[in-house]
Amino acid sequence: MTVYFVGAGPGSADLITVRGQRLLARCGVCLYPGSLTPADLLAHCPAGARLVDTARLTLDEIVEELLRGHREGHDVVRLCSGDPSIYSAVAEQARRLDTAGVPYDVTPGVPAFAAAAAVLGKELTVPEVGQSLVITRARARSTAMPPGEDLATLGASGTTMALHLAVNRIEQVVAELLPRYGPDCPAAAVALASQPGEVVVRGTLAGIADQVREAGITRAAVIFVGRVLAAADFPDSFLYSATRERA
Repeated sequence: MTVYFVGAGPGSADLITVRGQRLLARCGVCLYPGSLTPADLLAHCPAGARLVDTARLTLDEIVEELLRGHREGHDVVRLCSGDPSIYSAVAEQARRLDTAGVPYDVTPGVPAFAAAAAVLGKELTVPEVGQSLVITRARARSTAMPPGEDLATLGASGTTMALHLAVNRIEQVVAELLPRYGPDCPAAAVALASQPGEVVVRGTLAGIADQVREAGITRAAVIFVGRVLAAADFPDSFLYSATRERA
C-alpha cells in the first residue's frame, strides 16, 4: 500500500485537484489538518474510512498513523494545506517513511499564495516590472531561518515577495523591508483566501501593518510586497507579440 501526500489547496473544497479527489475517494485512511480542512473535502472519502485529525498530534504520532494504515493494508492519504512543496512538513514525514521502507507519492495542490494572488486579481510576474517571486516567512516561534534568508537580504533586489506564516509579525516584516522597498511600495494581505470569511487588505508598505491589525487578521494569511501589485503602464508580453518570430 502507498501513502499519498495530497495538496488540499487553500481551503475551498473545489480547489483540490481531480487526482487528489480521486485518491481521497479510494483511501482507507485519511489524515487531515484540523480546522484547515473543509468538511466538504472529507466527504470525498469512502464510507468507513478512518479519518484522523492531526491538529494536536506530534510528528511521531502522525507518522505512526501513516505506518499503521500501511500495515493494515490501506492506501493512506495525508492531506496537506495548500501545496506539499512548501511549509508542509512533508520532508520530515517522507524521511521517516523512507527509513521504514514505506512507499509514498506526492500530488500537488493550489498553494495559498496563488489563491491569494487570484483573489487580488493580480499576475505576480509583469513585463519589465517584476519577473521573479520570493516565497518566504518571518521568524516567530518556529525553526530558525538559514543564514542569508533574512528579509533584509532577500529583499535587497526589490523582488516581489509573498510571505506565509508572517501576519503576526507584520510589524517586523515592515521594519525589515522598508529600507529595501520604500514606504510607497504597494503591499497587500489576503486572509483565508477562497474560504468563508476571506479578508483582503490593500495599501502600501508604510501602512499595511496598521491595516492588517484594524482588519483583525491573525491567521491563514499571505502578505505581498512589490511593484507588480500596482503595475499599469507596462509593455505587453513578448510571448504573444506580433513581432515575435513564429516557428
